[in-house]
Amino acid sequence: MSGASGWSELVTALGLVFVIEGLLLALMPEALKRAVVQILHQPAHTLRYGGLISAAIGVAVIWLVRR
Repeated sequence: MSGASGWSELVTALGLVFVIEGLLLALMPEALKRAVVQILHQPAHTLRYGGLISAAIGVAVIWLVRR
């Protein structure tokens, strides 16, 4: 994989994040508002743990797809 290809893939991945977030906001704004309220009431360590698990799952998915 060349450097230019890597940047292209990174920008594509970021674009997909925006597409998914935009669709969620457009299709279910009230549910997302309720989720944000619930998140605000969670302790920081719970959010950190959830974020680490989410990141680990993402790395595992990428690793499985790329091997």
